[in-house]
Amino acid sequence: MQQTIPALLRRAVDDAANEIWLCADGAERSYGGALELIERGAGALRSLGVRPGDRVLVTARNAEDYVLAWFALMDVGAIQIPINPESSDAELDGFVHQVDPVLVVTDTRLAPTIEASIARVGARAALADVTELLTAAADRRGPVDVDPSDLAVMIPTSGTTGRSKLVMQTHLTYVMAAEGFLFWLQLTRDDRLMTSLPLFHLNAPAYSILGSMAARARVILLSRFSASGFLDAARQHGATEFNAIGAMLEILMRQPARPDDAETPLRRCYTGPSPTRERQEQIEERFGFEIVCGYALSESPYGLVWRHGTRPFGTLGSPRQHPVLGHVNDARVRDDGHDVRPGEVGELELRNPTLMRGYYEMPDETAAVLQDGWLRTGDLVRDNGDETYTFVGRAKEVIRRRGENLSPAEVEATLDGHPDVAESAVIAVPSDLSEDDVKAFVVAAPGRRVDLQLLRDFAAEQLATFKVPRYLELIDELPHTPTGRLAKHRLTRERTSTEVDFDPGHGQSR
Repeated sequence: MQQTIPALLRRAVDDAANEIWLCADGAERSYGGALELIERGAGALRSLGVRPGDRVLVTARNAEDYVLAWFALMDVGAIQIPINPESSDAELDGFVHQVDPVLVVTDTRLAPTIEASIARVGARAALADVTELLTAAADRRGPVDVDPSDLAVMIPTSGTTGRSKLVMQTHLTYVMAAEGFLFWLQLTRDDRLMTSLPLFHLNAPAYSILGSMAARARVILLSRFSASGFLDAARQHGATEFNAIGAMLEILMRQPARPDDAETPLRRCYTGPSPTRERQEQIEERFGFEIVCGYALSESPYGLVWRHGTRPFGTLGSPRQHPVLGHVNDARVRDDGHDVRPGEVGELELRNPTLMRGYYEMPDETAAVLQDGWLRTGDLVRDNGDETYTFVGRAKEVIRRRGENLSPAEVEATLDGHPDVAESAVIAVPSDLSEDDVKAFVVAAPGRRVDLQLLRDFAAEQLATFKVPRYLELIDELPHTPTGRLAKHRLTRERTSTEVDFDPGHGQSR
């Protein structure tokens, strides 16, 4: 429990200084070579006046310099706030105003945009080029004395008030996540972890970057996810494991099949939520790797996972535990303040040492989710009665229709099961009666045509009447976040001329 990111780095260097650690931007970096640049960067940060506890905004592109700059910030005890480098001007202004950083670390491409944002906000932040930090002729020295409970990163997540929620996470959280990931995925120093997930979220830094370091393994950082080149990248780098979120696996499945699809060194993929058993087996058979499913969130990397040796298809798995400390994580499912019985649905709550400290300068939002040592995840699951849980949907996404609650995820899973459908998104729209109505946005599968009447009939065969969408609309593509998750807030709730209204009360459509 007494571990920090700088300490984890130096233990890895002591054990594997000359071994390759980071592969990115077409180059390879050893553990020892990485430490040299990290300590140069830390020296440069000190010369710029960065001190322990200072907040530093970072435009975190998937590139080697940004990985090493993060470790340099950890060495001086600063708090990194990694943001999407593709943020809009309004989003940048919001971050600069909200965080009030002493420094913004960026690159030559983004520097003019960042300078303009700092000027608009009237902030006093200095600007540093990420590459120049690491090549500065600065004094190399050891890290400052940081405590495992000190803040390491504040992770931006979407907010509902126009401000991002910044999840405050500690050194301990990241190190425990790294150590746990090896245990959950059964990884060793012979593995090569590959990730294309963004550095401005938790998954890639905590699981892939630090996880490889904890194993003394190699990590391959891709600049972005490319479905057409992903398997070839795995072959090129000898990757044995990768993490997938959102629609990544489905996007890979939609690529034209090749005879050598299964001829890669990949042996394991970590993803969540889990696909259906049938779909998972199809993916595994085509690509030749095993899928391990799990669940976590920025507020805690210790969520649920398939325990080694088990295959609880369709579930999120069981509470994650630590390989040395043992049982550190508890889960419960509650509805209206009471534990549910097996087979029932409620909100998942977690209690473990990796829970966030809270949302930065948002005491009300923090109090709403951190209660008596438990984290209210906002996700609805079914308690299967065997220490596994099945994802049902987001609590805030529950649609109230005709006096019944329904989960958009369940309706989406049904629509996505039709062979003509590539992807769907289900939302609540205003009803002319009361409560909500259900609308589904549908994207056709490549080379297929969707007949909305037949699709609705297909859904009606599998869903209760109140769950069947009243409105269906065909669109070319659905909006997604940079991590591949559906961005439903960008879908209109207003009536459109291109939707079809299947009104069961009047039997009309338009």
